[in-house]
Amino acid sequence: MTAVPIPITTDYVSVRPWSDVVIDELGHDPRSQYAETYWLSVLGPTTTWLLRMIAAGLEEHPDGFDLDLADTARAIGLGDRCGRQSPLTRGFTRLVQFDLAQPLGAPVLAVRRKVPPLTRRQVQRLPAALQEAHEKLVAEHLRTPTVEHMRRRARQLALSLLELGEDLEAGEHQLLRWNFHPALAREAATWAWERHCANRARRDPSTAGSDLPHPEDRADAGVRDHVHDDVAERRRRGLSPVLGILPDGDAA
Repeated sequence: MTAVPIPITTDYVSVRPWSDVVIDELGHDPRSQYAETYWLSVLGPTTTWLLRMIAAGLEEHPDGFDLDLADTARAIGLGDRCGRQSPLTRGFTRLVQFDLAQPLGAPVLAVRRKVPPLTRRQVQRLPAALQEAHEKLVAEHLRTPTVEHMRRRARQLALSLLELGEDLEAGEHQLLRWNFHPALAREAATWAWERHCANRARRDPSTAGSDLPHPEDRADAGVRDHVHDDVAERRRRGLSPVLGILPDGDAA
């Protein structure tokens, strides 16, 4: 993969969030153990620390912020070098190279808030010990569909259904047909409907608040406890604890 230096002609970069429904929900925070353990080997320390700083900035300023280059370089131990061939500029270039950022015209750079799981090719380039650790992590993740994993999967599917034209009730019923737990299906459908309406309002402000539902409060902790109790009961009775099965047989 050839790296083409991105043009930086100012003493700052205007960072904007790069929204991606799937990666934002299923990806890993750049400050997470997954990113530190596996993406570090791919990106290198400078780019990893740069991405961590940007993630912290986007958490504090969700709509974006201006990143001072000199201050950033000093903060991650690069001194005051901010020129075209500086380590900091190469860090921005690597973010673009690995599809974690995209230039929107100088000095604006859209950056992902989450990093996706490594691709198979990227995993194959890890040291042998990390390859083995990553393989075990993925296998464990697939073997044990945690409540949080099922919750994310249900939300992703519900949002996809709404984007395809289904309404709140139809989306929830479809999740039930896919054998998601009723409490999980209800929470996921409501979350997806609110996200769908918010996305549409951003595209067309005249629709803001026009069809938002008014469901009763469904605390995430309550949903998690409800599903956890159901999983425990299924295991006690010797039944499969996998609550969400997709039509093709893959665990949700």
